[in-house]
Amino acid sequence: MLNVEDWAEIRRLRRAEKMSITQIARVLKVSRNTVYTALRSDGPPKYERGSSGSIVDAFEPRIRELLRAYPTMPATVIAERVGWTHSVRVLSARVAQLRPAYLPPDPAGRTSYEPGEIAQCDLWFPPIRLPVGFGQVRKPTQLPVLTMVTGYSRWLSAVLIPTRSAADLFAGWWQLIAALGAVPRVLVWDGESAIGRWRAGRVELTAECQAFRGTLASKVLVLRPREPEHKGIIERAHDYLERSFLPGRSFSSPADFNAQLQQWLHLVNARTRRVLGCAPTDRITADRAAMLSLPPVDPVTGWRHSLRLPRDHYIRLDSNDYSVHPSVIGRRIELLADLERVRAFCDGKLVADHERIWAWHQSISDPGHIAAAKLLRKARIGMLRPVNAEPDVQIRCLEDYDTALGLADADGGVA
Repeated sequence: MLNVEDWAEIRRLRRAEKMSITQIARVLKVSRNTVYTALRSDGPPKYERGSSGSIVDAFEPRIRELLRAYPTMPATVIAERVGWTHSVRVLSARVAQLRPAYLPPDPAGRTSYEPGEIAQCDLWFPPIRLPVGFGQVRKPTQLPVLTMVTGYSRWLSAVLIPTRSAADLFAGWWQLIAALGAVPRVLVWDGESAIGRWRAGRVELTAECQAFRGTLASKVLVLRPREPEHKGIIERAHDYLERSFLPGRSFSSPADFNAQLQQWLHLVNARTRRVLGCAPTDRITADRAAMLSLPPVDPVTGWRHSLRLPRDHYIRLDSNDYSVHPSVIGRRIELLADLERVRAFCDGKLVADHERIWAWHQSISDPGHIAAAKLLRKARIGMLRPVNAEPDVQIRCLEDYDTALGLADADGGVA
């Protein structure tokens, strides 16, 4: 068989050197017919192995009859009907080739998103162990990272929150939306307990979620169970976080984790995405412009409690006790806490302000509150146990006592 090198040389000698066919055959030591063949061919020669047929060929007419009548018949059933006694793999391969001719076309739909239309939200639990202070370390299941990805621009937002409770989740959610600068028209979730669930064939959103979405004027869509393909954007974002963000990093605290995460998000949102052909930063302006504007009043999020301050002047939040100024003991105070601070107010006056602690079962005391409690305690003791000056007491003569007891007569002598 003529190889590609000789084929190329024959064509060069003929067209560039203007050599005759006889001369070419003599130089390359090939036959003239070989030279003629090389000059007539439009492409280089290639080896083609002749088909030796297959053991399935004899059964193909019967296979086609069965597929014509039952296009979805499994290959194992076809093997039984045609009396196949060989490996079912060979028959399955031929059935897979023939079946599309008897089935109607099934084109796959391509999902596309309009600007401002949708954002997918979920919780990601990074496979790390994170120190949270006081010698405590949280494991992966105790580290919920709230993530959100817009459908049109693929803009990724994320923040680590202390707990999965509704108070912390909606506080983190509002932080992401406020940072985005606009509200997506549809917010998609995957059956988070603080958001809602499917029950009796319909979605039941929690009261907190209804209040939150009502303030935003947006729609919250909860997916049915076991439908992960409907939130593929956020699932791929979680995989990207694990492959690109976590490797080679160490974190000293939740604040350090969030600081590094925000720096990474700033870089990754400027990277080109293959599915878009551009970076999210190139689309986010159009995405924001089509979204709903932020509400004029911020939604109510975080921890909010009203209680009467007990005598020990401490309030409990997420298993931790925080001190309050003792001057408002017995009065009603309002506890407000977000992802970073824990505050208490009495008649609009700030009476406590602490950093939110991620460790558990700790007592957080303000030195000013401790000193004020000592002064108030001392003043109360002084009020309940007053110290007065000693009264004037008449000092009697000792002989008067002797007379009264009959130990001396009236003249003062001893009886």
